[in-house]
Amino acid sequence: MHLDSHWLTDDDAISPISVLGAEQRGERKDFIPYTDKPIKWHTDGYYNKPENTVRGLLLHCVESAESGGDNQLLDHEIAYILLRDENPDHIRALSASDAMTVPARHDAAGVARAEQPGPVFSVDGHGFLHMRYTARSVNIVWRADAATQAALAALNRILSEPTPWTLRGRLEPGMGLVCNNVLHDRSGFVETPSRRRLLFRARYHERVKASPV
Repeated sequence: MHLDSHWLTDDDAISPISVLGAEQRGERKDFIPYTDKPIKWHTDGYYNKPENTVRGLLLHCVESAESGGDNQLLDHEIAYILLRDENPDHIRALSASDAMTVPARHDAAGVARAEQPGPVFSVDGHGFLHMRYTARSVNIVWRADAATQAALAALNRILSEPTPWTLRGRLEPGMGLVCNNVLHDRSGFVETPSRRRLLFRARYHERVKASPV
């Protein structure tokens, strides 16, 4: 119901994901989603404050690239189960309130976004699991204790190889994805003048409403 509006979305809180010239993208030019580069495993909005948690995600493809731009998807509940089955201590470590910290972002005016610590795994008031994660190695600070480092290594290992539950595909024109902000990545891609990749992304603070059983 409620879109996650932030400084890189358009006025309608929807983000056009495309590769444009620096003069067209403005501040977007500094962020990987607006380039043709690959993006590692993550969930969206991992840098948000808890009150702005992104629980639902919608992607709509207007045009695909000439080649590449594939996504891998893995339900974060599956990742949780795989980690828990390997060692319940991994879950305890990644549920700590400061397991993963996104450092403050600065601009010409000073601090544009404050430092944001938080857990990887949390449970909302309705009992639903949420995962806050990025595999990027820069501008992310992990707790340095042995338990967190062991849990992080286990999670990276799980994500490094396809599981029986890992989905892979590419959105083509008219296709879309609606999900509860599951783990996903994106391969790099190549454009041509006639095939310029364009997706629209909407992030929501609520999960996808389940139909009554």
